Amino acid sequence: MKNYGKELILDIHHCDSTTFNRTSIRNYFKELCNLIDMKRCELYWWDDYRVPPEERQTEPHMKGTSAIQFISTSNITIHTLELLGNVYLNIFSFKEFDPDLVLNFSEKWFKGKTINSQVIKRV
Repeated sequence: MKNYGKELILDIHHCDSTTFNRTSIRNYFKELCNLIDMKRCELYWWDDYRVPPEERQTEPHMKGTSAIQFISTSNITIHTLELLGNVYLNIFSFKEFDPDLVLNFSEKWFKGKTINSQVIKRV
């Protein structure tokens, strides 16, 4: 079977939740894409930015910032949970990239430890 890319799934825990903001995450995407040689396209957000306080998320598994960074070869998706200090990251690309490079860079950026890492080959 022909290989049509791969997906990296990272669960990073015990992170510094001060890195879970739009500025930091935008910079993370920029530096990560430079590191793994991916061309960035549109970036979309889902969080409580500009949401009235009474409508904001309060549950630990819901409160955080999520974003999808489209890249020319697919996408990078991130979900941060600030009350738990966790980052959930998925990178899917038709272009080859080094998962270990992503893992090490992401742990350093978010100041956490990966507790789950999986690579899935897409056929």
